[in-house]
Amino acid sequence: MAEPWKTDKWWVSQHNFLTETKVEFPSKIEFEDITLRDGEQQAGIVLRKDDKLAVAHKLAEVGVDRIEAGMPAVSPDDKAAIKAIAREVDVKTFAFTRCMKGDVDLALECDVDGVIMEIPSSDHIIKYAYAWDLETALRKSIEATAYSGEHGLYTCFFCIDSTRADVEWYLNLLEKVSTEGHADSVALVDTFGVCTPEATRYLTKKIVDRIKKPVELHMHNDFGLAVANSIAGLQAGGEVVHTTVNAIGERLGNCALEEILAALRMLYGVELPKIKFEKLYEMSKLVQDLTNVKMPPAKPIVGTNFFVTESGIVAGWWKRLKELGMPLVMYPILPKAIGQEDVQIVLGKKSGLPSILIKAEELGLPEPTEEQALEILAKVKNFAIENKRILTNEEFEEIAKGVLP
Repeated sequence: MAEPWKTDKWWVSQHNFLTETKVEFPSKIEFEDITLRDGEQQAGIVLRKDDKLAVAHKLAEVGVDRIEAGMPAVSPDDKAAIKAIAREVDVKTFAFTRCMKGDVDLALECDVDGVIMEIPSSDHIIKYAYAWDLETALRKSIEATAYSGEHGLYTCFFCIDSTRADVEWYLNLLEKVSTEGHADSVALVDTFGVCTPEATRYLTKKIVDRIKKPVELHMHNDFGLAVANSIAGLQAGGEVVHTTVNAIGERLGNCALEEILAALRMLYGVELPKIKFEKLYEMSKLVQDLTNVKMPPAKPIVGTNFFVTESGIVAGWWKRLKELGMPLVMYPILPKAIGQEDVQIVLGKKSGLPSILIKAEELGLPEPTEEQALEILAKVKNFAIENKRILTNEEFEEIAKGVLP
């Protein structure tokens, strides 16, 4: 029987599963993807109705639990997209609203299952960004959430800038809204991506102990900790994670859907039976195409460099391991397990003799002698240095045919 760290699809560290390192997670974790709202807030991204529908269908295919389809108040096109997703896509659909009855009415017109209802929770945002007093924020929160609840909408109370708010004021706000207004769940919102995993764990535990409602985790990625913070919040009792495909979103983005899914399943052993991991790369490519935001080659899980090797030493490893049928000795995940393309050996400045032999065989060229291979390698390296890039197969073939008899 496969161990959790070593299966037929991945091989990670056994030390993740020691008694001293293993952590507990909630029995059920839900994923609300917010690509169509917070993801689109990234400067320069425009998603039309058809784009949003295409992404929503693909998210449902991947297996997310909820889709935050947008904010109806933004534009008629957004409202139409939200309504279409709610009616046509087989997944729970939420709208993002302000603490305003008018926004709730717009959400109801879209036939959504629930709302993510925002209000600032830090006094500096309330006073200086909104020009309100604290009582105004509290009153608006109670009135709007109660109105939402009365109309049968699942209501997540979403407090902007939770992680920089005074913790007692924040907890009191959650408690009052939960008792005097309506909240099916409450969100810990790291609006500016400024929390550490340790602080996220601490705050989540505070909310769980005090409020007794499901806690949703909305983490931004300004310091590159959105995935780590989301995992820390789950370890402290959070139950819902907000994600975006490719980590797109306001400023520097949000918690990457593909990264947290892979980390939870493969590094922590969390069972995620609904998730189709083999659809992750396809999902990423679709969002890249529709947003025109291309991922860097080294992007975790969905980067094109995951299974691409230029180093001659590593190419030599791969040649032996491929012959032995042991790809997981070299790669932590099989490409097909996450929908990636197969291992690719490319030629450039860092190539070695194994690289030349692999590429010659791949292209059906005669096997070069060691002397011929060395000559081809020298020419490959010179070409790469002169052009500051790897070679195409056609360029390599031209060099090789100039050396081979």
